[in-house]
Amino acid sequence: MSDNDNDSRFGDLPLSVRGPMDCALRGTVLLNHPIFNKGSAFPPSERRTFALNGLLPASEQTLEQQVHRAYEQYSTRADDLAKNTFLTSLHDQNHVLFFRLVQDHLEEMFSVIYTPTEGDAIQNYSRLFRRPEGCFLRVDDIDGVFNALAQWGTAEDIDYIVVTDGEEILGIGDQGVGGVLISRAKLILTTLCAGIHPNRTLGVVLDCGTDNQELLGDPLYLGLRQKRVRGKQYDQFVEAFVHSARRLYPQAYIHFEDFGLDNARRILDTYRPQMACFNDDVQGTGCVTLAAIVSGLHVSGEHLDDLRMVIFGAGSAGVGIADQVCDAIAAKKGIDRKEAAKQIWLIDKPGLLTTEMADNDKLSKAQKFYAKDGGDFKSSSSSGDGIGLLDVINTIKPNVLVGTSTKPKAFTKEIVQAMASHVDRPIILPLSNPTRLHEAVPSDLLEWTDGRALIATGSPFKPVKGPWGKDGKEVEIEVAECNNSVVFPGIGLGSVLSRASRVSDSMLVAAVTAVADLSPALQDQTAPLLPGVADVRDVSVHIARKVIRAAQKEGLATERGIPTEKDGDDLLDEWIKEQMWFPEYRPLRYVNMEDASRQAAGVRAPGEIYVRRDSV
Repeated sequence: MSDNDNDSRFGDLPLSVRGPMDCALRGTVLLNHPIFNKGSAFPPSERRTFALNGLLPASEQTLEQQVHRAYEQYSTRADDLAKNTFLTSLHDQNHVLFFRLVQDHLEEMFSVIYTPTEGDAIQNYSRLFRRPEGCFLRVDDIDGVFNALAQWGTAEDIDYIVVTDGEEILGIGDQGVGGVLISRAKLILTTLCAGIHPNRTLGVVLDCGTDNQELLGDPLYLGLRQKRVRGKQYDQFVEAFVHSARRLYPQAYIHFEDFGLDNARRILDTYRPQMACFNDDVQGTGCVTLAAIVSGLHVSGEHLDDLRMVIFGAGSAGVGIADQVCDAIAAKKGIDRKEAAKQIWLIDKPGLLTTEMADNDKLSKAQKFYAKDGGDFKSSSSSGDGIGLLDVINTIKPNVLVGTSTKPKAFTKEIVQAMASHVDRPIILPLSNPTRLHEAVPSDLLEWTDGRALIATGSPFKPVKGPWGKDGKEVEIEVAECNNSVVFPGIGLGSVLSRASRVSDSMLVAAVTAVADLSPALQDQTAPLLPGVADVRDVSVHIARKVIRAAQKEGLATERGIPTEKDGDDLLDEWIKEQMWFPEYRPLRYVNMEDASRQAAGVRAPGEIYVRRDSV
């Protein structure tokens, strides 16, 4: 979007990205504000108006020149963690430059701003700490939750909240207060991938303590130095956060991230009927995985009716995938969920989840739904360790195998070849993050199946070449990254713009359909099963449109003036794009502080003007 574009019929929308921005800041205060700061790109007129003469070098540069310089600086950093730290600093100084740099180099930088490098940054949070970013809530101060949240704006200021308790971070487990960085990372992705306005978001960490002994023994650890609080006090803490957030920011969409297995599903089930909320580990992972499966079945000439899926790793992500697929099967076949669940088998550390385990209360409520009669299987284990993955594959002959176990190399040659012996085009999705925890790597999967496997992974991998074409001709197969960022930003965008009162199953199914529609493999079987991150903004528009349409049909869209189905999809797409933030400098218009809005005054806390503070 550009200021010079033709006027839009939606240019007067509150979230429109056109025209000048009001600003009451001047001088060094303005240069320290990441929303307004343009650095060397301030034009002469704004340098005069905002008292910047003498504070900047003489040359006025373009955003493109700034991006070029920033990329050169980024490239000098010694390793990915140092690059991550550089980008964090840039984000704190200048939002437009940060987002434009990453957007222009998204495929290269994605793994640096997110998994796997963000996992390293989170593990080192207390040692890399420079300045606080986000809202820190403490389980030992439940009475202070409302006032702490109230510092971040008024009812009109916040559209999107990401909250975590830091218990299950990116496959690396309990990271305590360091989880605040996953909240920030997810918000950065919502802006990059879907144009959520970065100054209208809030990252939150619920500091409940930590069971990570290494953190508890670290004298630099910044969080509560105690074991995790659970039970009644934990539930009261979460309730205080949710109710305070809803009271303070009634239009905000709440995104739950990286909660532990025992809490993720339970919290989602508690609050989902009441408000617009979403759990990325449960629903986002389920949606993007289902989209990959639908695309793979299309390539193999099969359908959901034919699905026989094994999920190796029955945590929140694995059960979330099972639930999403189960819902899709039930809707497709017109059957109840219990019948649909018969096509899904879950395996965890004790082996196949069985009814015997359920009867002995060894399974969660969500896991019990998929428990199978162990008598139908024969265990090959001589130690009586339970019914293993190979036993299940040889018995049910699955066409889909999903890994969410964080157990590296769990999909062995024997297991993969056993699956491929029963299925012409096995769909194999090793999704555990980070890369070192993958159940298998694409090159092995393709070699062991003579190039027949249809693959998507949880982290990026380079294309794989092999003699799998006709008459042994070498072909290059691109591997899809089954990354939640393909889907969760678009779901959030559609929910935020429509002001959905809640996120329904039909809205999630609409998102899955939108992603599957855009699968490159539908045109070329050597192409990825899912669209890549380079196309994700266009994908997010497509998802948001379908999510909004689903919300309209169910009466869940509360925003006025949304183009209707009669108006056509093109008009709705224009309406969506008009409100997507884009990293480019907008003209600044000076206003007096007494007449300024909160945003124009640079306020992020009551009575405070934003001043960047780097500290050791």
